[in-house]
Amino acid sequence: MQRSPGVLTSSLLFGFVSLIGATSLQAGPAAAAQSTWFKQMSVQSAASASVGSATSVPYGWLDFCHRRPRECKVPALPATSVKLTAQNMSILKRINLKANRSIKPVSNYDHWGTTMDHWDYPTDGKGDCKIYALYKRKLLQEAGFPRQALLMTVVRDLHNEGHTILTVKTDRGDLVLDNLVDEIRPWNATGYYFLKRQSQQNPNVWVSIDQRGGTAKRLSPSS
Repeated sequence: MQRSPGVLTSSLLFGFVSLIGATSLQAGPAAAAQSTWFKQMSVQSAASASVGSATSVPYGWLDFCHRRPRECKVPALPATSVKLTAQNMSILKRINLKANRSIKPVSNYDHWGTTMDHWDYPTDGKGDCKIYALYKRKLLQEAGFPRQALLMTVVRDLHNEGHTILTVKTDRGDLVLDNLVDEIRPWNATGYYFLKRQSQQNPNVWVSIDQRGGTAKRLSPSS
């Protein structure tokens, strides 16, 4: 689904998260500077979606891999999650907003002239939900986030239409980066029906979910 113009950016608010321990991205001065802000976030548990067995791979991903084989010919790796420090949350928020604001929303058919899903990066600055999600995945990997925690995910949105988002696996549960909403939300606060996503170990293997993501919520602007 393409992004709806005029979506307002909401304050990103989550609960206390420990800044102690190793992270996939080392905390630095930026994280320390944000510690007060981070500790004022309201408590919100993301939990994790339960995944099932291997399922069919979306045509769009197969086509993407055919055109960009170097993106997909990668080794299987152990599953891992992102440590949700203030610094990492700030990076997630920055990249989510960057993609949402830099890509012009356009439908798959208007963009590519086909009803077949076309997944790609925003080479011309335009695209629908798949382009947003792939671009966020790329930017987060470049920022040092582990590939195994960045999962392309297929859902049905609040209008029961097919939609693609990026799931980020964290030690606080599954978070969703969505082109329809600027706010980063727990998967179970989207109201979406989750169908399938990439395996953490191998991006070319997809696993079923078949689970409703709670009730759509916007996080409170005050802690």
